[in-house]
Amino acid sequence: MMPRDHMTSLIQIIARQALATFRSPAAVGEGSKSFLENHGKLRGLLAEVTAADLNIAPRAAGGAPAAHSPPVTYMHICETEAFSMGVFLLKGGTSIPLHDHPGMHGMLRVIYGTVRISCFDRADKPPDGASEAALGPPPPPAPLPYQRGALRRCVLRSAGEFTVESGPCMLSPHRDNLHQIDAVDGPTAFLDILAPPYDPDDGRDCHYYRLLQAGPELQQQQHQEVWLMEIPQPSEFWCGSEPYPGPQVSV
Repeated sequence: MMPRDHMTSLIQIIARQALATFRSPAAVGEGSKSFLENHGKLRGLLAEVTAADLNIAPRAAGGAPAAHSPPVTYMHICETEAFSMGVFLLKGGTSIPLHDHPGMHGMLRVIYGTVRISCFDRADKPPDGASEAALGPPPPPAPLPYQRGALRRCVLRSAGEFTVESGPCMLSPHRDNLHQIDAVDGPTAFLDILAPPYDPDDGRDCHYYRLLQAGPELQQQQHQEVWLMEIPQPSEFWCGSEPYPGPQVSV
């Protein structure tokens, strides 16, 4: 446990460290020494946080979510131009569908339950003069001809389960940037940091995708090339909101 002033909550310290890590866009880069040092500090702090630190009690497992009940709930903690932070609560058997984080870094820390996270990267574009087929399998037929432009060649980077015993799950603008999050064996919740926040006016809108090659074998074949198709937000997914019950955060 990292030492801290007992009058200052851990989530406040995390928020201040997130601001120090992401406040200067010019310094945010995987090759920047200062960024890597701050990023490491933030990751270490996230690894310490628990549901009790946020005054959140684990939800009890129940039956299938009611038709009118949101499958996912968000508790907003804080947001600046540099980052946003909040808690997502997933009911048992629900998912946050496959989606992206354009130009963004992300950090996810499970605070109760278990999630399965499948992460994808966009595949490199072929060299000038080379066909896309040179990179791997050709694209499958689009469900409808006009949807061919919505196809995206990607690589399954990782797929695994995360619990309170796991370290934070990380994503960057170029690695693990597309992911799907599934609740496993009951309700789950995680603390989420995105930097910078989503902002459609600044080119950071959330896009949803469908995996065109589905099948259980995909989960055992990391680095497998796959094809995704951009789709509208799935009708079965929406996000409700609840007040955040934990210590106040000021940034």
